[in-house]
Amino acid sequence: MAYVIVDNKLLEKARKLGHHRTKKETVVAALDEYIKRRQQQGILSLFGKIEYHTGYDYRNERKKENSRDGLLQS
Repeated sequence: MAYVIVDNKLLEKARKLGHHRTKKETVVAALDEYIKRRQQQGILSLFGKIEYHTGYDYRNERKKENSRDGLLQS
């Protein structure tokens, strides 16, 4: 547990906007959202850097895989 001094007006505004019952719930939700957003930004930074095969057909590959595993029925 950590003690942090937060602007009460800002916290209350976030609590109401997020429909949270408590200040703790508000802070936890805000931190969770912050983390998710930063992770998404990390993924977006890979855009254009990953090479891929233009002729790759994931549906065909999935069919082959399922066929090998005996999952497809005739």
